Amino acid sequence: MYHTTGLTIEQITDLCGLVDMDTTAEQRRWPPILGLFNSAVIALTYMRCNRVQAELAEAYEVSQPTISRAITGMTPLIERVLRKFVPTADELDDQTQYIVDGTLLPCWSWADRPELYSGKHKTTGMNVQIACTLDGRLAWISDPIEGRRHDTYCLKESGALLTLNPDNWMGDKGYVGNYMLTPIKKPKHRKLLDWEKEFNTQINKIRYVIEQTIANVKT
Repeated sequence: MYHTTGLTIEQITDLCGLVDMDTTAEQRRWPPILGLFNSAVIALTYMRCNRVQAELAEAYEVSQPTISRAITGMTPLIERVLRKFVPTADELDDQTQYIVDGTLLPCWSWADRPELYSGKHKTTGMNVQIACTLDGRLAWISDPIEGRRHDTYCLKESGALLTLNPDNWMGDKGYVGNYMLTPIKKPKHRKLLDWEKEFNTQINKIRYVIEQTIANVKT
């Protein structure tokens, strides 16, 4: 079950407990034939693996509209009860060192929403900023901004650094100019010196944990 939902059975059971305690009878719109637990598993599987609804219907021996009702009914409930567990900027510690990076959360392309297109990733989506500690612990996720925006713009818009010292932050070359620790960009008129290459190598050896953190968030 972990490989389809990203959660263990115990975690799904806890999630169902939160949903059960946080909803009224009128808000419990999951199909009775599936029940709360199966409806939660279906919604999580659909979100994580983008499974075809007809395929899920065959697996659970119900109709496709029943699967659709389970997903539609459970998704906002799951978001609501888990919202309080998403770390926010006001929880960041000004005495802690953080590594930050941006990532694109892909979405459908719409002709009337060209601002979602990311030239860097060559696809449409929303940009979110993610910060972790030096040991890879997730510390913060920003609100999403349209995909065309650069990481520096998104970080400034988030307001995360308004009350924090950027000297304690580390990022890639996309954050040069924000007073945080970043790799050295290659000057136009010369190659990087040996000490600059070594400096960048050491920075990247530390920064790799943010890539793992982002992969876990997306998973």
